[in-house]
Amino acid sequence: MLYHRFLQPFWDYLLFHYTPLISSPFFPVLLAFSSYFFFSLPFAVLDLLGEKVPLFHQYKIQPNRKPTLKMMGDNFMVAFYNHIFFVLPAVIISIFIMPAPPLPRDAPTVYELFIDMLAVLLLFDTQYFIWHFMHHKHPQLYRWIHAVHHEYIAPFSWSSERLSIPELMTVGFWSNRDPVLLNCHPLTTWCITVFSIWMSVEDHIGYDLPWTLNRLVPLGLLGGAPAHDMHHQRPSTNYAPFFSHWDRIFGTAAPLKKKNELKSK
Repeated sequence: MLYHRFLQPFWDYLLFHYTPLISSPFFPVLLAFSSYFFFSLPFAVLDLLGEKVPLFHQYKIQPNRKPTLKMMGDNFMVAFYNHIFFVLPAVIISIFIMPAPPLPRDAPTVYELFIDMLAVLLLFDTQYFIWHFMHHKHPQLYRWIHAVHHEYIAPFSWSSERLSIPELMTVGFWSNRDPVLLNCHPLTTWCITVFSIWMSVEDHIGYDLPWTLNRLVPLGLLGGAPAHDMHHQRPSTNYAPFFSHWDRIFGTAAPLKKKNELKSK
């Protein structure tokens, strides 16, 4: 059927005009870091404007805690440093160990793209839930690997990639190998990259906006910024990065504190 190849013209366009770019092993790194930058930037502006933009500031989860320009710059430089000195060398090494296969001529169907994206996100959510739980329960693992991410009680957009090198490489390994494990199309993999980074940034924005994914997806299936903000306030809760089912199953889900409770502290 025609809708089965709905994405084929777009895929043909990419292959015809941008094959050298999208076939480069460095393209996923560029895509990931640029997504982090452009998704984080608008919320950084909101944080700097603060009460001058009441339309958005009313949704600030912890209005008494505001990130400074220095905090934002420090977090961006941590992410930039990690990508230059660890992610890029890892990509160079992988070129010789696991060279990428040639790009396929056929595009995925919309159904394949959606199902594969959901499968990868669910797999990553499970992997990170287990990893996250272990690192909070083991004092040495927390201190040496995960504690750097908890430097701030009130997260903000740039802090989504404030990670230690071991955590960065673990997350990067899953992000790169899970689509391969599930035999995803390259276009699907790139969509997963962009979408998962958006979800990660959204988890850290510090705003419970009415149009964020956790509000749009029904039944509380996604935790979003309220759940992850609560995790930074009470680190023994809300371990899952995206979905809420594992925290519900294991009794680690915790609702967001009300603003008046936060202001009283």
